[in-house]
Amino acid sequence: MEQAVHETVGELGEIAVLDRILPRLRSGDAALVGPGDDAAVLAAADGRFVVTTDLMVHGPDFRLAWSTPFDLGWKAAATNLTDVAAMGARPTALVVAIAAPPSTSVALLEGFADGLREALATLAPGAGVVGGDLSASAVLTIAVTAFGDLEGRTPVLRSGARPGDVLAHAGVRGDAARGLALLFEHATDASGEPDAAAAARVRAEHPELVAAQLAPRPPVRAGTAAADARATAMLDVSDGLARDALRIARASGVDLDFDSDRLGPDARVALAGGEDHGLLAAFPSDATLPEPFEEVGRVVAGSGRVLVDGVPADALGWDPYSGWDGRAG
Repeated sequence: MEQAVHETVGELGEIAVLDRILPRLRSGDAALVGPGDDAAVLAAADGRFVVTTDLMVHGPDFRLAWSTPFDLGWKAAATNLTDVAAMGARPTALVVAIAAPPSTSVALLEGFADGLREALATLAPGAGVVGGDLSASAVLTIAVTAFGDLEGRTPVLRSGARPGDVLAHAGVRGDAARGLALLFEHATDASGEPDAAAAARVRAEHPELVAAQLAPRPPVRAGTAAADARATAMLDVSDGLARDALRIARASGVDLDFDSDRLGPDARVALAGGEDHGLLAAFPSDATLPEPFEEVGRVVAGSGRVLVDGVPADALGWDPYSGWDGRAG
C-alpha cells in the first residue's frame, strides 16, 4: 500500500495511469461511445448541444497546499457545469485533459477523478466523463470541456435583457472571496507561501467559506429552471457579480441596477467577490422566479453600465491578468 501511494505518473506512464483513473469515472447517460476511441459520441435529443471549456493552472487558479485532489476534481467539474447551466442547458458530459509533472503522485490523479465523479453525481446527475488527454508539464494544468443538451429550449444568451426585467441571482454571494481571503491571511507561512497545515486549521474553523472557494456547490439545476421560467439573459458569475453583470449590460445595451440591501450584509464583497459560480439572470417582470433565484435589482434603459442604487459602480472582480480588484464601487 505504501508503494502505491507514492507511485508517480512518470514511473507508471500514460497507459497505466489512465488504467487507474478511468475505472473511477462513468461516461454518463448521453454517451453512445465513451473513452477509448479518438472521440466520444453523445446523444443530443434535438440535434443541438452547448459546449464550453475552462483552464485551471497551479498558482493562479489553485494551490495544492490548500486544495485536496478531491477538491480539484470537484471544482473542475463545478465551474464548467455552471457555464452549461447558464445557457439554459442540462449538462451531459465532460472531457478532461491534464498536464502534470512526471513527479506527480498517481494518488493525486485518482483523488481528482473521485472529485470529478462525485461533483457530477451531486450537481448534474446523469452527466459523466467521456474522454480527455494526459500529458507532461512543468506546472499542473487542468483543462475541462463541458457539453450540454438544450432539450428543445432556446439558449439563454447574455444579450436578451430588456428594460423592465427583474434582475435575479441564484447561489451564494461573496462566500468564495471570503474563503480565499481567510486562506491568504491565515494559511501562508512567513514567506507568504501556502501552508497545508495552516490551511487545514482554517478549513476546520470556517468550513463553509473555505469550501465555497475550494469546492463550490453552484446551483447547476437552476439553469434549466430559469430557461423554463422565460429568463431573457443569464450568465455564470465567476469573476465577480459586478464584473459579470457588466457583460450582460453591454451585450444587451441596457443598465443593470442592483439594490444594495438585497445583496447581503456586505454589498461590496457580494459585488467584487469572484468564484461563487452563481447564476445571474434577467426575467420578465411578470415571471415567477424559480428557486433558488432571489431578486437583486432591475434592468433599466441605458448604455451598458452597472449601477448600485442608481449610482454607477466600478466593474469590480477578478481578471486573470490583473488579478482581483476589491475596491469599493
